[in-house]
Amino acid sequence: MSVGIGLIVGLVLGLTGAGGSIFAVPLLMAGLDYSITQAATVSLLAVAISAGVGTAMAWKRSYVRYRAASLMAAIGALFAPLGIGVADRMSQTNLTLIFALVLVAVAARMFYTATVSKDDATVVRSAVAGEGRSSIGRVGRVHATTGRLIWTRPVAITVSLIGAVTGFLSGLLGVGGGFIIVPAIRATLPLSIHSAVATSLMAIALTSSLTFVGGILQGRPAPLATALPFVAGAVLGMILGRRVAPLISGPSLQQGFGITAGIIAVVMALKSWSAL
Repeated sequence: MSVGIGLIVGLVLGLTGAGGSIFAVPLLMAGLDYSITQAATVSLLAVAISAGVGTAMAWKRSYVRYRAASLMAAIGALFAPLGIGVADRMSQTNLTLIFALVLVAVAARMFYTATVSKDDATVVRSAVAGEGRSSIGRVGRVHATTGRLIWTRPVAITVSLIGAVTGFLSGLLGVGGGFIIVPAIRATLPLSIHSAVATSLMAIALTSSLTFVGGILQGRPAPLATALPFVAGAVLGMILGRRVAPLISGPSLQQGFGITAGIIAVVMALKSWSAL
């Protein structure tokens, strides 16, 4: 069962790109009867390894802005324990409701991106190729030849703030945070969608790894007997999804993801509401 769920999560991640891993927690809760905190812990491990595979795929094309990703992860690691602490003090019902609300936001953004910015939707879910159009960006500049960020204090502050929010949510809900990183980068920094996605994958891999370790150190159990098969399935699914992704219409796939995520969010919210 855990391998099958992991395969589904990996396929979604490979097909939809950043943000797809948010399916891991509700599927683990439904398929393996995990609590949301147990599902969050296992999800982080799978997301870390899967995003690491995605980073390796993008690295050879030199689209990963590794300094920005490393700074996000470092700041995220400082805020993740705060998220874990808040989650451990909340009731499972309230935490599930919060997750459902976040899932609604992710679904809405995916659907909006697929409708308004079809080029971005295509890049997010397919293998990274071609530098593409750069974002206008409100903070900083990029090198005209290399596409790398020119580091200034405002750039460092912006990257740090993105990392802080991502780290907190990773600790709170066990999500990778790509649904925050990519739109935040596109809204603030002058990076192309390709660089934003590639950088997001590295930041997710590092942040999720550090958050997973932090959770273990803070006393969260890790059911490795089911976690490892789940991770193996997720990695295999992501590789398959990346191969199939170029054959499917990006905007249509993103819209389908948004609708499915919205339905899952409603189901989670109704179950939690009935338990109040």
